[in-house]
Amino acid sequence: MPPPLDPSSPLPADCEAWLDWLANQRRASPLTLKAYRAGLHALLRLADGRPVVELEVQDIRRFVARLHGEGLQGRSIARHLSSWRGLFRWLIRQHGARANPALGVRPPKSPSVLPRVLSPEQANALLDPEAQNMLETRDVAIFELFYSSGLRVSEVASLDIDGGLDLTEGMVTVAGKRNRSRSVPVGSHATTALAAWLAVRSQIARSGERALFVTRSGGRLSAGGIASRLGHRARLLGLGVHVHPHMLRHSFASHLLQSSGDLRAVQELLGHASIRSTQVYTHLDFQHLAKVYDAAHPRARK
Repeated sequence: MPPPLDPSSPLPADCEAWLDWLANQRRASPLTLKAYRAGLHALLRLADGRPVVELEVQDIRRFVARLHGEGLQGRSIARHLSSWRGLFRWLIRQHGARANPALGVRPPKSPSVLPRVLSPEQANALLDPEAQNMLETRDVAIFELFYSSGLRVSEVASLDIDGGLDLTEGMVTVAGKRNRSRSVPVGSHATTALAAWLAVRSQIARSGERALFVTRSGGRLSAGGIASRLGHRARLLGLGVHVHPHMLRHSFASHLLQSSGDLRAVQELLGHASIRSTQVYTHLDFQHLAKVYDAAHPRARK
């Protein structure tokens, strides 16, 4: 087996062009681009010098089997396959490649892993303590916005001061995956926290900086910076769990579904293109109901 390729090494020009197109035209997130780059490196390693345009369906099936034999889980193989299918679509459209050999090839099944969510009590414990300084004022505004509106971390990081957020109407508009725009409500607690941040933002923001959320030095706060601050707050408050931005998004969806039972509304608020992506929260809701049953039903008690 050839040695693994350095994930930071450059890819062939066609591969780099496709990733550039994803970044600039489809507004793919940095995490998506990183995952797709890893998938393309895996494809080149498995092809072992063969041009990718010469690969056939049986080659892709063999590659999937090899990755599984190397210990890669089904979800990771599925991400690789997604990157391969996207690359071949690009090569067909831009360079006249004859077929997409990754179409129809399925990854091995993985055991389903439900997203972890905070309980409503844990969410309150995270969000209720008052900010003690300017940066905490910013952080509380960010975390309230996550939990209030179910945004992705990339969507929060990309918000600008002069667009997207309307506190008067209590709405925020973001450009999500594949540049799909959606508007979602902002709750009263988040509105109050955001107003408090906007009142002090100019004290640290650089002149001309458009970012809604800025760092101590006045530039745009990155997605990684947001995740770091959220983890720090959870540890400081002794929550006892590792809290990351997507956990707040999961918590928003799970708690909203428990209260409303409206799966389609949750789908729209999350910006999911397919209802199948949202249905995972019905399993979480069932787990919640099962716990209530076990605790309350007289015939469920041991």
